[in-house]
Amino acid sequence: MELPELTLPLIQGFLICLARVGSMIGSIPVFSGGQLPPQMRIGIAVLFSLLVYPVVEGYMPDQSYAPIALALLLAQEVILGLLVGFLAQLVFMAAEFAGSLIGYQMGFAAANVFDPTTQRQVALISQFQGILAILLFLALNIHYLFLRAIVASFKMLPPGSLNLTGGAIPMIMNVANHSLVLSVQMVAPIIALLMISTLALGIMARVFPQLNVFMLSFPINIGVSFIIMGMTLGIFATMLSKEFMALADRFLQLFSLL
Repeated sequence: MELPELTLPLIQGFLICLARVGSMIGSIPVFSGGQLPPQMRIGIAVLFSLLVYPVVEGYMPDQSYAPIALALLLAQEVILGLLVGFLAQLVFMAAEFAGSLIGYQMGFAAANVFDPTTQRQVALISQFQGILAILLFLALNIHYLFLRAIVASFKMLPPGSLNLTGGAIPMIMNVANHSLVLSVQMVAPIIALLMISTLALGIMARVFPQLNVFMLSFPINIGVSFIIMGMTLGIFATMLSKEFMALADRFLQLFSLL
């Protein structure tokens, strides 16, 4: 078996593939978190590029580029990879935002913990929802979808054909709006029960002025929230699974609009 000759178009083609694959790997959940060191993320990106490049080599430009033209082309590939990863991140943002709303309503506003994924302080319930979303993401093998998305992106969108003036940006904005609505749908049962609980406590405060409603509201709200979270956990997982399964169609729609 003879090794291929390292020509300039071959090296530049691999760099183009590495730029797209690396930006996708660096922006998708699980791999984009701070719990993985940069050396490991770079190694994973290079390994995936070596696996994918023989499949997509036919879609690479066969001419050599000047340094400035190559840098602009690599920047386009990085933007494309970041857009694909951002579509997947929107689902996790919806789950974490729903957890933040639940945490503030149940009295955990000051209970923040360090999240190694985002490298910042997040609400306790928000981190729980985010970890649950990551576990569901891995259990459904959605991370394999990105390997298929990489190959499909080269077939539908060869290097150098990126166009952001079409309908890609409005499509991403619509998905972001849908994620916000999804987070509200996830938290709606708990918010409704907490509003009823607060109303009942307000009535009790009027009927029994000696009752310390402020201190009584904390254990009641926390208990009600955990009970409803346990009862609606299956619905939460079903909603996330539906969103994860829809990522394939969203990727194809994004590629067709770019």
